[in-house]
Parts: sequence; C-alpha cells; structure tokens
Amino acid sequence: MPLRAAVDIGGTFTDVVAYDDEKGQLLLGKTLSTPHDLIEGVLTGLDATKVPINELGLIIHGSTVVVNALIERKGARTALLTTEGFRDVYEIGRINRPDAFNLSFTKHQPLIPREMIFEVPERLSADGTVMRLLDEEQARATARRLAEQGVESVAVTFIHSYRNPAHEVRMGEILREEIPGCYVTLSHEISREYREFERTSTVAANAFVGPIVSSYLRRLEDELNKEGCRGSLAIMQSNGGVSDVATASSQCVQMLESGPAGGVVGTIALCEALGYREAIAFDMGGTTAKSAVIRDLTFPMASDYFLGGYHTGLPMRIPCLDIVEVGTGGGSVAWLDEAGGIHVGPQSAGADPGPACYGRGGTQATITDAAVVLGLLSPQGQLSGGLNLDGAEANKTVKRLGDELGLDATATAAGIIAIGASAMANSVRAVTTERGLDPRDFALFAYGGNGPLHISLIARELKVRRVIIPPIPAVFSALGMLMADARQDVVQTGVRTLTETSAQEMEDSFYELEAECAQNMQDGAVSFENLEFLRAADMRYVGQEHTVTVAVPPLLSGTGIEDLTRAFDTAHEERYSHSAPGEPAQIVSLRVSAIGKLAKPGLVKIEKGEAEPVHGACTGRRDIVFSPAEGAVETLVYTRDELLAGNRIVGPAVIEEPTTTTLLRPGDGLEVDEFGNLLLEIGV
Repeated sequence: MPLRAAVDIGGTFTDVVAYDDEKGQLLLGKTLSTPHDLIEGVLTGLDATKVPINELGLIIHGSTVVVNALIERKGARTALLTTEGFRDVYEIGRINRPDAFNLSFTKHQPLIPREMIFEVPERLSADGTVMRLLDEEQARATARRLAEQGVESVAVTFIHSYRNPAHEVRMGEILREEIPGCYVTLSHEISREYREFERTSTVAANAFVGPIVSSYLRRLEDELNKEGCRGSLAIMQSNGGVSDVATASSQCVQMLESGPAGGVVGTIALCEALGYREAIAFDMGGTTAKSAVIRDLTFPMASDYFLGGYHTGLPMRIPCLDIVEVGTGGGSVAWLDEAGGIHVGPQSAGADPGPACYGRGGTQATITDAAVVLGLLSPQGQLSGGLNLDGAEANKTVKRLGDELGLDATATAAGIIAIGASAMANSVRAVTTERGLDPRDFALFAYGGNGPLHISLIARELKVRRVIIPPIPAVFSALGMLMADARQDVVQTGVRTLTETSAQEMEDSFYELEAECAQNMQDGAVSFENLEFLRAADMRYVGQEHTVTVAVPPLLSGTGIEDLTRAFDTAHEERYSHSAPGEPAQIVSLRVSAIGKLAKPGLVKIEKGEAEPVHGACTGRRDIVFSPAEGAVETLVYTRDELLAGNRIVGPAVIEEPTTTTLLRPGDGLEVDEFGNLLLEIGV
C-alpha cells in the first residue's frame, strides 16, 4: 500500500501527516488532543487528512500516554519483587544532594510504596554466578500473597540479573502461573545495565504504566481495524526509531519521549539535505518546549534520563535521545506567586479549556493570549481544527492579570512573552552552554505550532544568527516519524579492562548482541529492508565511577584496541576537558543498535521565483507591538503558500500558514530555499 501516516499526540494538539508514495504528496491533519480518550484524537486527526484509512500500509504513532501516566501517577496497582536484603534500594536511591543549599529539598517519590515491595530469597554474584538458588517455595508463596492483594502488575528486579537472567525468568513463570492476566516486567528484558537503583526505577516505571499502555495500544489497534485499516501499527520510541506494538506493550517506557524524538529525526534528515552537520533542534508546542543538539548528524543519546528532572526525578535507564524539556508552550499559564512575582508555566491550559482566546472557557492568561494582545497572532485569526481566535477575550484575561501587577494589557503581554522566551532559551543552554558548547556555532531549527512565532526572540537571547523554519513546522515531529527507521538498542554490562581483553573476545561479544537484535527485529511485525548495526561502548579509566560512550571502530583491523583507546581519550577530553592517555581504560557496557531501513518521504522542491515575492504573497498589514515603549508597528503579512524559492523578506513581517505563524522582528531577514525552508538571519 502506498500510503503511510504518522500520528503525534501532544498535550494540546494531535498532529497527523500522511504520505502518498505514488503521488509524492503530503497530507496534513491537526486537531485538538482529547485527554479523556486519546484514541478519539487519533481518529479525528486521521479523518482531517482525508486519507482513506483502509489504504494505509503503515501508521507510526507517538503518544504522551506513558509520560502522562507517570507524571500524574495514574498507573496500575503494582508490586516490586527484589532480592532478599535489597528491599530499600528503590526508596533510598542515591545519596547525592543536587540542590545542596535548598532547605526544602525533597528526594524522589517512588511510584511503588514500600509496603508493596517484597523480598525473594536468591542471589547472584556480579559475574552472574549463582550464590544462592531461587527459593521457589517462597517465591510461589509471595506470588499468592500478591494475588490476594489484587495486584495488577509486578516488577521483578533481582541483583545482577543483567548477567544471568535465570532466576528472573523462573520468577516470571511462577507469577504468571499464580496470577493469570497479571502484567509482569522482568528487569533483564528492559535494562541489562548495572546500577541497581536506576535499573529498579526503570522496571518499576514500566510495570506501573504497563497495563494502561498495553490496553491503550490494543484498543487503538482494534479501533483502527474497525475503521478498515489493514496496515501495520508501529510505535515511535525514545531512541529515535520505531518498533512494533508487541515490543512497545512490553517495554512501555521506551515511549517516554516518542513525540519529541520524531522532531529530532526530522531535523537530522533536513540537515543532510541542507548540508549541515551540527544543529540545535527546537520544538515549541502548546504545553512544552524541547531542545536537542545534533553533532555530526548523529542521534544525541542521553547517558541518563530523569523523569521530572535531575533534582527530584526518577531515573530511567533506557536508550533515549538527549532532549531537555521545559514547561513553556503556547498554553503555558502566567500566574503570580505570594510575593506578587510573575511566572509563566509550567502549568498549562492544555487542550481543554485551552487559552482564553480559544473561546472555550479558559480564564487564565497564557503565552498565546499574550501573542494575540500584541498582534503577533491576528485577533481575528483562525487556528487548525476550526478554532477562531477571540481577541477580546485574550485582552480581557491579560488585562485582569495586568491590573494585579499595576500594568496595562500591552506591557503585561510583553512581559509574559519575554519570560517565556527566557525559559525556552534556558532549555537550549542546557544542551549547549552547560555542556561546553556555544549555541552560536549551531544552526537553530525551529518547529512546533509555536516555535516559528517565538524563535526570533529566543535566538536573540542566545546570540544565534541562523534559524531554519522547515515546511509544515507545526506537524514537523509527525513528519519526522515518517523519516524514522525500525530500531532496537541493546546494552549489556560486563566490566573488562582493555589491556586484559583481546579484539576477538570483544568482536564475539558484539556479534552475540547483534544476532539477538537481528532475530528480535525479524520476529517483529514491522517490515524493513536492509539491517545495519552501530556499535558503541561505555568506557572509563580504571578507578573511575562514571563512563563516556564511545563509537567502536573496527576491532579486527590489527590496531582495533589501540584505536578504541585513542577514541576514548579523545571523547574524555571533549567531555571533561582533560584525559589521561597511557592510563588503563575499562569497558563497562557494550551497546548495539540494530537499524532496519524503512521507506521515507522525499524532500520536494518548490517553484523558483525572484527576490521580490509575487504580488499575491502579501495579504495585508496589521499592527504589532514588538516593544511597549515603541508602540505598534505596521507590519506586512505574507502567506507562506505563495512564497517561492529565492524570495527575500525583510522584517518586521509575518508569514502565515494554516497551522502556524513565523514572525520576523525588526532587523531580521528571510530567504526561501529550494525546498521551501525559511532561512532566517536574526538581527542580534
């Protein structure tokens, strides 16, 4: 079947992009998300594209269902089984105190309370040797106790099971015998890395959301089948690839960053076409803003991922793109604290009721309301999904907040926009400046429903001059999903010192992991063409605690071990500004990524024009306030659909399209390239 579609559910909107292979045509749909039933939004979005569902060969889906369930702590009644003597690992966590001088600092809050954590007699050594056999009688008694308590899901994390899963496998069999229908998560199936707290936290989270997510995916498949869909359903993962429903149902935490991952994949594809190797991907939607750094056209993988932030969040030990997220989006609410200070976000008006200007009952001022008050968005404009903006309601809501501050509506709106831009600039700094990178060295790709509107102000704060707005930016993350490949990542801990390891031993270990990945992907429901493998290793100097991930060069070249050592020294120098060549190095974990190639949409070139846009491209003018002190500025308004390759526009100007608005501030310039990208030069 020539038709493929991607569906990205966000906190405010559900985006759908369909691609017709035969016609080379993209079809778009955008609708308000439906928090009460996310599947309703999926079907409505597909309907908005006018795509016959029965002709779809593949649907790729990214959803907030996992992150929502974890943040809201609306999961299943879950128990945790662990090795005798290790019951408190999950609650104790790490002894580090990230916010040392905060007297109100609180540690992470486990998803599973202590009374639902049970010990099972068994023990393995660090190399997987059995020190104490699993006490099956006690294990079965514990399983029966859980059944009596009405447990819906069980997480099993035995010490060092990443080296030898035999005890966990048997425990899983006992649980399924004694509690039929119970959702069971075994740690070695989710994470085969050391660090017991992080592994336990990951498995607990998977078990906590497992019944909800697996039920959701099963219902989605059923509903699509009822609509006549005969194609496969694939799930976008946090690692930038897609998997089948069966894998996603058993490894639900892999969906944590499924939506934002699509945008990063799309940015890399666009970088390849435009000749960029280094870029910042910036995605601002209705609820959050996300940033990621792309270096040498490779996926930016995070060494650690924390749900809820590093200070008090829960660690997730999964392969995940390195994306920093802040609670600032178009629907972010402006509010006053007890001292009268103004804040923007992380609270969001969401899709229901949404910002006041949506006219759906919202009563709190948001970033979108502020944009309407200043004229950045037309007070009489229309959004996707048939929403008509209500300028009067936006003014009334922002004015009410301004009255509390002693400011007029215009000054209040400008303050809201500035505070939001500052917070979003900090998300970019978190992946650049805080890691020794200068954001001025990168091109900034801005997308999402609100990214093009606010990126000029954000880029100014970062001193970034080059910004790229891709075609269809509001649904770019969904488009990125169509550019993703099938992917599976496996990480296996096994500490070895390079001076005591041969290249052949490492080659054999990698081959085993590659064979496992290949078999799993071939057994899956997502069809792919060529299968490629990427190898990496987590390395450290002997005596160190933390690691650096290094791409592994060919090992059997004759100088493989020496090449790997040099690559590690270089990576350590780049990350920490120092290295110790000559010191013995260790490999802690081996990493293999199996990538099955999928068909992708091609980039379509647009008609070429002159520097001056055609007469019909300019649709009018409107007054916009860029600075309250300077007042309103009459600004030209263009429609993006009428812009041709080579067209140039000097700010101030507005470029409108059905799903978003791009704003050029005074001093900015724009040129349209051959693919329809808007290449902005920011007047910093």
